[in-house]
Amino acid sequence: MVLLSNFGYNPVGVPTCLRKQEVEKPNLNAAQPYAMAEGCVCGDPPRADKLRKGWAFRVGTWNIDSLTGRSGELVEALEERWMDVACVQETRWGGSRCRFFGAIGKRYKLFWMGSKAKTDGVEIFVAKKWIDSVVRVERHSERVLVLKIVLGDCLLNVFTVYAPHSGKPDEEKESFWNEVFHLVSCIPQNEMVVFAGDMNGHTGSSNVGSGGTHGGFGFGSRNADGSRILQFADGLNLVICNTLFMK
Repeated sequence: MVLLSNFGYNPVGVPTCLRKQEVEKPNLNAAQPYAMAEGCVCGDPPRADKLRKGWAFRVGTWNIDSLTGRSGELVEALEERWMDVACVQETRWGGSRCRFFGAIGKRYKLFWMGSKAKTDGVEIFVAKKWIDSVVRVERHSERVLVLKIVLGDCLLNVFTVYAPHSGKPDEEKESFWNEVFHLVSCIPQNEMVVFAGDMNGHTGSSNVGSGGTHGGFGFGSRNADGSRILQFADGLNLVICNTLFMK
């Protein structure tokens, strides 16, 4: 799932601003073959204008259920899809470091945050051309990592998150969502946000009661964790992007 604070991305690479009031009419032509998960966009025209300069920035997210023995294959997949940044979850690595992966000319730098037990874990791969633009790394926990990247004259905050799954206590889930809500809400309005990760919830196919946040496309029924995602998105004026087109 990817939540974009204020800009969208269409199939031909032209950034667009998706405002909440536009969600009532989903875009049937917006499907992206490289999309890996859901996404959200917030309607903030001043921020969106910063990306209307004829270039694209691709972001993906992937729960890989352990990165061990898969880093080479993953980097190849990112390079084939021209990913600039990839947010990865459930990596099952310990510690908090960074290192390079990939062949010369196709390299990515990996920033990660894990736990001593080597469970959970979140990471962000950054394409070589953007590495010098990374100005800050915030490792909050094995579930939340934030990277700040300078894009032209603006600052992009990239979140990679791994929400507690359905078997975890409600108290742990509430604590997670309260933490990330606080982190996102404290970001200045002149900065952009990409909130990506495995949020372990189903928002369903119906947008009844959440037409300003849910675009009307999806699968199945909404569960309690999906309702938390919708509340989070609505509270921060976000739109779930992959509900805006038919998959």
